[in-house]
Amino acid sequence: MEMIRDLWGLIVAAISALFWLSRLEWRGLQNEREIRRLWAQRKEDLERASASRAETLKVLEEIQKDIKEILKRNAK
Repeated sequence: MEMIRDLWGLIVAAISALFWLSRLEWRGLQNEREIRRLWAQRKEDLERASASRAETLKVLEEIQKDIKEILKRNAK
């Protein structure tokens, strides 16, 4: 019993260190999951932006064709 009293501080320090390390590991794992989620979201955003640019390009091409047609009609 006396040995436990002598080592009480060391035991508490060891348990506290283990608890702190487990919390640190947990935060690291959470950060890793969050980074993966952000990368997936970034990929989706880039795909959506690319699709949106393609749509805009199509519309602009149609407008360009219409303008050329109008100019050809008015030039005659």
